[in-house]
Amino acid sequence: MRIRNTVLAAASALALVLAVPTSAGAATGDFLYKVGPGIPAGLADPASGECINLLGATEKDPAFAPENFTTSTATVFLDFDCNGDVFRVMNPGTKLGNRLKLRSVIFS
Repeated sequence: MRIRNTVLAAASALALVLAVPTSAGAATGDFLYKVGPGIPAGLADPASGECINLLGATEKDPAFAPENFTTSTATVFLDFDCNGDVFRVMNPGTKLGNRLKLRSVIFS
């Protein structure tokens, strides 16, 4: 009887976890980049539709080598606040090299 109750409780907990929807306003996954002399940095489950200035990126030293492991398209900008004419669209799963510089990103 105890085993049956334990199995039922575990199955109920699993069903509850699976039933809770993920946030519709988030790009699920990680967006990775490097700052300074190559220090890894990143964003976990970043918000969609909001411009994000990258932590560690400065006017003098932008971030570089972005990797989009989210489920959303990322548009990266050379300028802060997702401004300027220099940008690149990154589909999910895209990795770009050390030569690409960025200071902000927005997810679809």
